[in-house]
Parts: sequence; C-alpha cells; structure tokens
Amino acid sequence: MTTRAEIAAIIDHTLLKPEATSHQVAQLVAQGAELGVFSVCVSPSMLPCAVPGGLAVATVCGFPSGAHSAAVKAAEAAGAVAAGADEVDMVVNLGLVKDGRLEAVEAEIRAVAQACGPALLKVIIESAALSDEEIVACCHAAEAAGAGYVKTSTGFHPAGGASVHAVSLMRATVGDRLGVKASGGIRSASDALAMVDAGASRLGVSATVAILEGLED
Repeated sequence: MTTRAEIAAIIDHTLLKPEATSHQVAQLVAQGAELGVFSVCVSPSMLPCAVPGGLAVATVCGFPSGAHSAAVKAAEAAGAVAAGADEVDMVVNLGLVKDGRLEAVEAEIRAVAQACGPALLKVIIESAALSDEEIVACCHAAEAAGAGYVKTSTGFHPAGGASVHAVSLMRATVGDRLGVKASGGIRSASDALAMVDAGASRLGVSATVAILEGLED
C-alpha cells in the first residue's frame, strides 16, 4: 500500500478546529471527494454533512478531553448517528485509565458502541499520554466492548500524536480483529507510509494534500 490512490483510500480527511466554519467543511467535502479519500471527519455540530456517494462521514465524541460522563458520550454518539454519521471516534476517559479502572473504561466504550448502532466505533486512546501497559489495556477494553477500531490520538493533547511504536503495539495487541487508526502529527508522505508499515489501516489527517502530493500514482 504505497500509491497515492491506495493511501487516499484509507484517509479520514479531517477538520476538527473549533473555529471551523460550514463553508470550510463544504470545501473539505469537495476536496475529499476529489482526492478519493475514505471519509471526511468533522465536528458533531457540523452534522448532517452532505457528501457525494462513496464518501463516508465520520465525527468525534467526547472530544477532545474524553472527560465526559459515559451517558453524555453515548447520547452524543446516538445523536451523531441519527444525523448521518457513518463512523464515530470517541475519546476514552484518561483519568479512568490512569486510575487503573479498566472495567469502567470498558463499560463506557460499550455504552457508546451500543449507542452507535450500525455505525463504526473507533476508540481514541491518546497513546502518547499512556504507558505501553496502558495502551495494551485500552486496546483490550475497546475490543471487549465491541469497538471496530482503536485510534492513537486526538491531535489536541500536549503529549503528542501518533508514533510508530504506539501503532505497532496497538496492532500487535488487536491482531487482525480490529482496525488501527493513526492520527495526530502525520503531515508527510513518509509519516503516512511509516504508520501503514507499522500496522495502521486508517489514517486521520488534515494535511491530506501534502501527504498525497508526496506519493506516486
């Protein structure tokens, strides 16, 4: 998976800046369709989001801190799916993870997974803020709770974004049973290829144009 089209087909073309406007979202959709990406990822307040056929709509939940109650996250996810989201990227409660309360983490993810219904749930674990043991534990919780993907980062945490090490560890933990999404700080073709080589099956990026320009057809 090295060509421009192959990489584009696993990209969530993302615009999650708080100040993003509806006009900018419309531009994102048009650009995403032109580039051949898998989806556009927008804030839940931008839903419903009209897209051409073949382009999926993703959104976020409990974003970016993850420090919302499980009930609020579940309600947000349900509302997003009702408004047309095909995929929901939720942020885990990092405080629960750091407290070692993995049963509570799993219960929260399960509540959101159930609220998503047919929509795909991706679980953002904010890997740069976690130890290897915590990354593995979060991946196990996400799998047990019915998530479809584990995802590295929001891109908003000061600890940083995706790393090859985290992606490799996440892939080793979930095997081929779940998808792995690398997100946060991926800004070049070499970054994207390194994440794919490490095991990422989806990329969340805002620098889509720059990444694809660095790849051959």
